[in-house]
Amino acid sequence: MGSTHPVSPTLSYPPRVRLVIARCQVDYAGRLTAHLPMATRLLLVKSDGSVSVHSDDRAYKPLNWMSPPCWLIEDGKIWIVENKQGEKLVISIEEVFHDYSQALGAEPGLQKDGVEAHLQELLAEHIKTLGDGYTLVRREFPTAIGPVDIMARDADGKSVAVEIKRRGEIDGVEQLTRYLELLNRDPLLAPVQGVFAAQIIKPQARTLAEDRGIRCLTLDYDELRGIESDEFRLF
Repeated sequence: MGSTHPVSPTLSYPPRVRLVIARCQVDYAGRLTAHLPMATRLLLVKSDGSVSVHSDDRAYKPLNWMSPPCWLIEDGKIWIVENKQGEKLVISIEEVFHDYSQALGAEPGLQKDGVEAHLQELLAEHIKTLGDGYTLVRREFPTAIGPVDIMARDADGKSVAVEIKRRGEIDGVEQLTRYLELLNRDPLLAPVQGVFAAQIIKPQARTLAEDRGIRCLTLDYDELRGIESDEFRLF
């Protein structure tokens, strides 16, 4: 008899994270198909709803994953992770080396540095910096994987998710990509466009963002604060 573990952001406190090191193969069936042959990997099950498969490289980026909301069914050595769209991640386990769960406690959230937090506040106040006709929906728009810095609507009323960084790097683009993937599953919001906004955007981050259809916006902190630049003043 298999056991069903619905993974949902509404799980009761305390949330737990589960780490399993196992020799396994992974098959994904959804909008496309993908296969990972048998090897030793880290399986990460989080109470935010995500199930991800990691190898001993690629830093934090998983080989494959399923974002919330989804359900984990364990039937012996077969794990089936399925979401509402009918996409499935099937993990066939040959041998388990380690299986550990730990309650992490309340998460206080990311504390942004002063400049980054102020940039968010200023951009929300001057939302038309994004373009004519833009309106603010809210700051810190909640999702199952964390808050989006700013949710706005463009002149046509379409949803726009904005990720704000002091220094725009590839990690920030990846973060916004995850938000967009989740937000675009909500029929009340989709289609959601992305804007990656920062004081400085590294060329690699800009290339990745534009390749994924994400608009980049360079922010002038002083201009947003309403301070005139004295660069071209004589006195």
